[in-house]
Amino acid sequence: MRKLIVTGANGQLGRAINQVYKNSSEYECVNTDVNDLDITNIDAVLQYVDGIKPYAIINCAAHTNVNRCETDVDNAYRINAIGPRNLSIAATRAGAKLMHVSTDYVFDGHASTPYTEFDTPNPEAVYGKTKLAGEQFVKEFAKDYFIVRTAWLYGDGKNFVKTMLGLSETHDKVTVVGDQFGSPTSADELAKAIAYLLPTDNYGLFHGTCEGITNWADFTREIYRLAGKTTEVVTVTSEEYEKNTTGVVAPRPFYSVLDNYMLKLTTNHMFADWEKAIAEYIQNM
Repeated sequence: MRKLIVTGANGQLGRAINQVYKNSSEYECVNTDVNDLDITNIDAVLQYVDGIKPYAIINCAAHTNVNRCETDVDNAYRINAIGPRNLSIAATRAGAKLMHVSTDYVFDGHASTPYTEFDTPNPEAVYGKTKLAGEQFVKEFAKDYFIVRTAWLYGDGKNFVKTMLGLSETHDKVTVVGDQFGSPTSADELAKAIAYLLPTDNYGLFHGTCEGITNWADFTREIYRLAGKTTEVVTVTSEEYEKNTTGVVAPRPFYSVLDNYMLKLTTNHMFADWEKAIAEYIQNM
């Protein structure tokens, strides 16, 4: 059995990865989370990886609280940049592949057409800056690597879909921004793409999101429609939303649609449309 170290295994993507491989006769997931392995500690990472001798490391671990990253800067760099660096060094030493998951936040969101892998990153939020630093470390220290950028992820765990469904239980009306555009992406769809790429030598940088474009307000309307909820969705601008939000609010990309251009150029793998993916997710909740 080929062993796959999965970091951040208790997160949405980590759980989806485990579902993809649960009946595999070829691969075995070795799950780790923050309590099992501190990816910011190079000695701990090297010792752990040397002991497992994995076929690959799938890095799903990240500091993903975008607002908190703005004030928890050092910790964000440790987890989102130093962690991937350590895993890259360990993977190279062990002769293992590295699958690293990144984000749409590496772009500033001022575009009007989908970003491809050939567009130049320009992050504005600390979260995006730290994730881009992680990508750069992977390119520098990993020999055989995949970097997959995703966006608007939802799966088994805390996410936007569940938050909005929870609000519908106690509110007749919810306020959601309508001027931020992206592609809601199912963790199951992303896990399938990762499993598709992993056995190949098709290394490099990829975008991995569901197909199609929407905004948060319309996404919420579709969630409610599919779930049979009657809660009204009131569309507001990001500026209006931030005025009523306490604490530090990180800059959000207004347009963070990712084009899965490299997948289309180099593979036959396609992500599902976002509408189809969210319908399947809600049906199976």
